[in-house]
Amino acid sequence: MTTPKVRTIGVIGLGLMGTAFTWRLLEAGFAPVVWNRTPEKAAELTTHGARWSDHPIAECDRVVISLYSSEAVVEVLDRMEADLQPGQVLIDTTTGEPGQVEAIGLRLAGKGVRYLDAPVSGSSEQTRRGEAVVMVGGSTGDLEACRDLWPVMGGTLHHCGPLGSASRMKLVTNLVLGLNRAALAEGLGFARSIGVDPAAALEVLRGSAAQSRVMDTKGRKMLAGEFSPQARLSQHRKDIEIIVRDAAAAGLELPLTSLHLELLRRAEARGLGPLDNSAIARLWGVGT
Repeated sequence: MTTPKVRTIGVIGLGLMGTAFTWRLLEAGFAPVVWNRTPEKAAELTTHGARWSDHPIAECDRVVISLYSSEAVVEVLDRMEADLQPGQVLIDTTTGEPGQVEAIGLRLAGKGVRYLDAPVSGSSEQTRRGEAVVMVGGSTGDLEACRDLWPVMGGTLHHCGPLGSASRMKLVTNLVLGLNRAALAEGLGFARSIGVDPAAALEVLRGSAAQSRVMDTKGRKMLAGEFSPQARLSQHRKDIEIIVRDAAAAGLELPLTSLHLELLRRAEARGLGPLDNSAIARLWGVGT
């Protein structure tokens, strides 16, 4: 009997999303080779089958990158540039800046390295359950080279077009998703201010035309004041800054999103940045 070949894959970045991806890979029978700026984040994963490496790009034909920003991706690639090998596929799940994503792709193409931008729509908890939506930008051939990975990374896959297109689509989804969260937080705060039980209000909202998935994923966290991070508020503020900047460069005004950015900065000033993005509800006294 032939022994099945172990599918080794690198994972760079063990924040909330990178850790969720790694658990999914372990459960799907992959052998993750992991790296993070702070090695202690790998401790639990390595006790369950992941392997630490100082040079994951040198050891793996395919590498998932999950970092805070495109700048962080560039820093890591600078650090590991000598490890890059022609024919490799780097799958970047970072919510990055589209222009920088395209520049990274050109840099890597010069070394024969294939690059996909593959940001995910969904919290780390949804990703852990396989419910996230994966958006991919890049060539069809590179997409096919990772066919076995997409069902592990998310429940739905959208090929958005060439490199950079998925990063643009992720910004669109984050704009709408963030406004949904802020609207829910404001609505629950308004309910409380006029004597309506916020829990009752949430129940009615979930069955009304105002319903959104945010109510299912974030409503209870807001009511309970349970803001352990699934996606940090400060991360979302970073994304909204990119959105506002890119819209301004295109000559488009985003009044709702601009106000949302102001609210996120106000929340950060109150120390809420490291908490879940649903902690914006505290601006209206919800979850305090």
